[in-house]
Amino acid sequence: MPAVATDLLPPDLIARLERLELVSRQVFRGRMKGERRSKRKGQSVEFADFRNYVAGDDLRQIDWNLYARLDQLFLKLFLEEEDLHFFALIDASESMNFGDPTKLHVAKQLAACLGYVGLCRADRVKIAALGAQGDRAPVMRGKSNLWRMLQYLDSIQPGENSSLYEGVKNFSHRNTGTGIAVLITDLLDKQGYEQALRILLSRRMDVYVVHLLAPEEIDPPLQGDLRLVDSEDGDQAEVTINRVLLERYKKTVSAFIDTARTFCSRRSITYLLARTDMPVDELVTRYLRERGVVR
Repeated sequence: MPAVATDLLPPDLIARLERLELVSRQVFRGRMKGERRSKRKGQSVEFADFRNYVAGDDLRQIDWNLYARLDQLFLKLFLEEEDLHFFALIDASESMNFGDPTKLHVAKQLAACLGYVGLCRADRVKIAALGAQGDRAPVMRGKSNLWRMLQYLDSIQPGENSSLYEGVKNFSHRNTGTGIAVLITDLLDKQGYEQALRILLSRRMDVYVVHLLAPEEIDPPLQGDLRLVDSEDGDQAEVTINRVLLERYKKTVSAFIDTARTFCSRRSITYLLARTDMPVDELVTRYLRERGVVR
């Protein structure tokens, strides 16, 4: 197996992912038949119900055994299976190029796992970096597109200078359809993240936000006189790190997380805080499963 595949999607995880499926709290009308059960009635291999025959109905769907017993015509109804649109949007700004592993690398791993789950269920999958790199993102369906998905993910590089708002707006203009949208980001944007999430909601998306932070951002191991440089725009600040300042910083981070969580919960957006030091298999098969992203 190529190194890129092993790095983003470990072979021992693939079999576990094939037993999962993406969870949508809404019912979306798919464009093609897939492996996801719909509340609509149609034609498939799984029986759902009977109804009385009406002139003009397809005679091939009549249950003739039931007619022989009851002398009445009934139509057999089957569950219709349909595909789901799944979008994984990756924040590729410079601030995501932080940590060991970097937040961007973990975002790619997470997108690879969720994308593969969608491919296994014949959902329509699109993984895209926010910004110009997202313009070449393919739409995929079926497990045969695994390598195509991994190759695109491997090509994503940090340094996109567009805001979350601009990135999500451009994505929405270029892509149609409703479904599940998972935004993987650190939410570190001086213009804020609120408008970006409102755009996804206006598309009637089932929205999930995976808020990725490195352990060093939550509890920084800093001390002494330092010059801090903003990775996004190069702004600099000279500070003296002491216990009082660190406590104030931790309270600010905690308040930022609580504000984001509250903003999302009030708008029926599922918010998930994830640390980059959590193993990807645990993140997907336990953490995201417990929070209803997959089952």
